[in-house]
Amino acid sequence: MGLWARHIWNVGGVVALALGTIGIALPLLPTVPFYILAAFCFARGNRAWEAKLLDHPRFGPPIRNWREKGAIARRGKWAATIAFALSIGLGALTLHMPWVLLPPATALISLGWLWTRPEG
Repeated sequence: MGLWARHIWNVGGVVALALGTIGIALPLLPTVPFYILAAFCFARGNRAWEAKLLDHPRFGPPIRNWREKGAIARRGKWAATIAFALSIGLGALTLHMPWVLLPPATALISLGWLWTRPEG
């Protein structure tokens, strides 16, 4: 892989890592999915950064569970379910037809997929 391609993967990894870190404080921005994306990018751009992320005591295990088994922890599933419920409630208060239907439709599709994943 060329030098430019590695730089692009690294930039993508840093952006995903930054968004995931912001998600620690913002409840509707997911942390672990962005860290999984960051590990994916770093695997192609900088193996040392990928290893640091995989060795992290808090975020390494969910990333490895996803990579090895496609597994999502029950706690993560419930956190996503609660976040979707809040989004549906906020949408119901602020959106008009037909847009008010978008949050429940998105939640139904996403949560249907999420809850069928194995648990880590």
